[in-house]
Amino acid sequence: MGHLYIKFEDECRMDDARTLFACANEAADGYLSTELYNALYQLWNDDGVQQCFKRSREYQLNDSASYFFNSLDRLAKHDYIPTDQDVLRTRVKTTGIQETQFSYKKIEFRLVDVGGQRSERKKWIHCFQDVTAIIFVVALSEYDLGLAEDQTTNRMVESMNLFDSICNNSWFTETSMLLFLNKRDLFEQKIYHSPLTICFPEYIGMLL
Repeated sequence: MGHLYIKFEDECRMDDARTLFACANEAADGYLSTELYNALYQLWNDDGVQQCFKRSREYQLNDSASYFFNSLDRLAKHDYIPTDQDVLRTRVKTTGIQETQFSYKKIEFRLVDVGGQRSERKKWIHCFQDVTAIIFVVALSEYDLGLAEDQTTNRMVESMNLFDSICNNSWFTETSMLLFLNKRDLFEQKIYHSPLTICFPEYIGMLL
């Protein structure tokens, strides 16, 4: 919050912030104590934190943060069982190369998931041989965000440039290309308060 020059509405939230950092490890282990729940609840309901959240495009924030903060009461229950939506909203950063094999109608499929960060791309060369199809995933909601490794570079622009380089790579002249645009729901929420001109300054269509 400091670099955004935003203060807590209530200075007592500083104690809650310290509690959050002190108890972060237990939360990572899947345990949400009453002390940690109270700290999270108080922080999320602080006006300063809400102001910070509204400016989340200016820093790196998990796009499921509001979903889980708004579900704190349910998550804190002792008999809590993750819902399908909870699982879908969980984010795990892809590092290295993850491979999954499965069969469908007696056809064997080999799916290779590679990290999209710049530091991960040098590992892709090991996956280029015998590729029959590429599924390129782009989050529509990232049109107003910067890269984690380079905040000055727009994520959507980076994705467009990367997709262009892959499509025109000599390795994939006979490879099927599938462009998958996801996170449409987040895009529909965001477009009302974050203009598309952030990514496409030449856009002259209707501004919502």
